[in-house]
Amino acid sequence: MQAQRCAQFPAQAGKIASIMLVCALVLCQFFRARYMAQKTAPPSTRLRVLDETIVACRKCPRLVRYRENVARTKRRAYRDCEYWGKPVPGFGDPRAELLIVGLAPAAHGGNRTGRAFTGDRSGDFLYAALHRAGFANQPMSASRDDGLVLRNAYVGIAVRCAPPANKPLPSEVHNCRPYLETELDILRPKAVLALGGFALRAYLQILKDKKLILNQAQYPFRHGADYMLPGDLPRVFVSYHPSQQNTFTGRLTSTMLVGVLAEIGNYLRTLAV
Repeated sequence: MQAQRCAQFPAQAGKIASIMLVCALVLCQFFRARYMAQKTAPPSTRLRVLDETIVACRKCPRLVRYRENVARTKRRAYRDCEYWGKPVPGFGDPRAELLIVGLAPAAHGGNRTGRAFTGDRSGDFLYAALHRAGFANQPMSASRDDGLVLRNAYVGIAVRCAPPANKPLPSEVHNCRPYLETELDILRPKAVLALGGFALRAYLQILKDKKLILNQAQYPFRHGADYMLPGDLPRVFVSYHPSQQNTFTGRLTSTMLVGVLAEIGNYLRTLAV
């Protein structure tokens, strides 16, 4: 009897292995079909899926604690406002040729309103310049439902949660990087505007790690600089960040930022000819 039972084990094991193989193949085909469907979906759909992923992110405990604490305690001027208190997704035209890259949401700006560069002085400065340059339908950005529409431009940020003292840790930048990479993959922009040295380094590091450029030293930060990168990579334009530290001191003026945006507009028009 014992010998008969032992003889049945190999046959049963073979059946189980066959079933497991079939299940693995079915799952593989399912996920491959799902991946292909996402890759071929229109940019608006792919960006919406990405936004949902970003908003649900809790990868960085320090940032989660900080953004949620700010949303609970609030600034006195906004005590009657309901804070967003979550990671902030990108915003703009899903078929944009220009991708604008910033640093991170402001604690009482994007972290309050849920939209990048919205509800603070930096946003007022940026969107007013975008409006003057023809990339936005209005100069003001106060909330997610204020009617602001970007034309041929999309705003992304290197870090999606407001960081303490506006200084994210390297590990937090690394955790957020796939979101910016995915925006680049979906949009396939013709131009990238880096707002500040941090944004420029974050973007160039992506290219360096993918061996698309040799090093970052070839592309130093300088307001008004623009760089033609190898192959069909987007042309990179550089501006000071529209922080109050820069705008209140006159280091960055509206005319300076509009000038950079005008150059970008001219460049994109040459590509359309």
